[in-house]
Amino acid sequence: MTDQQPTTRKDLMRPAQMLGLAAICAIFAGVVTAVSMGLLQNPTKPGWSDARRAEVHQEIVSHAAIGGLIAAGIAFIVVLLSISLLLLAVKPSEVTRIIDRPVLFDSKPGEATAAGTDNAEPRPDDKYHG
Repeated sequence: MTDQQPTTRKDLMRPAQMLGLAAICAIFAGVVTAVSMGLLQNPTKPGWSDARRAEVHQEIVSHAAIGGLIAAGIAFIVVLLSISLLLLAVKPSEVTRIIDRPVLFDSKPGEATAAGTDNAEPRPDDKYHG
């Protein structure tokens, strides 16, 4: 017989997995931002000397790299916080539970809901439900 241990929040997604997913999203956001800001472009205008062209290219590359790093940092933090908050919304004990009914349908009258309450009429002394 196998002893099943209760599922914990750490079992849902390990910290290294969250950091890895956030890092992948951050790298993608940084590369897209840097390339769209002109990281790979070579500026040319008639009459520019090679020194001027190199100076403008260096300026464009530095601005694109800084913008890409800023976008990557923001994306890393946003993805990490979003995944963490979404994982907090999941009850670890209900991940392995088998649900044998439609999830989006209302339960039948008198049947217990997920919160453990009954769908009965509100009490007369309940001031919020009239």
